[in-house]
Amino acid sequence: MNYEELLAFAGRNPMLSLAFAGLTIAIIVTEIARLFRGYRSIKPAELTRLINGGNAVVIDLSAGSDFEKGHITGSRNVQPAQLTPAHKLLASARQSPVVLVCRTGTGTASSNAAKALKKAGFEQVSVLDGGIAAWQAADLPLVKGRG
Repeated sequence: MNYEELLAFAGRNPMLSLAFAGLTIAIIVTEIARLFRGYRSIKPAELTRLINGGNAVVIDLSAGSDFEKGHITGSRNVQPAQLTPAHKLLASARQSPVVLVCRTGTGTASSNAAKALKKAGFEQVSVLDGGIAAWQAADLPLVKGRG
């Protein structure tokens, strides 16, 4: 297919061509925004590696009742409104990996908290991609109760 054929196709199919151009622009903007957001998304396997390394601070942003129904071993429950850089769990974790977890991984709570922590000077901030739902889908264990 050469350039003239491509222009002829676009002329015959303007709506399809506009949709294609719009989707292409949306993908580019999304990827650029992801690169500059300051934190990264990690998969359950990488979180497992960080936990086994022993220095990750895992913060579950779920509601207290959801946290008691099931959470990642070693995670601590903090409500998004209470999560500040001065929080006792974070006071000594500026150089440690901090991983924020929510129920589905699609909400704004974990991304807003990650942005705030990055802005406050935390070096290694991550969000569990897919949240607890992805953790369970990977057949990884959850702990019930407060502890």
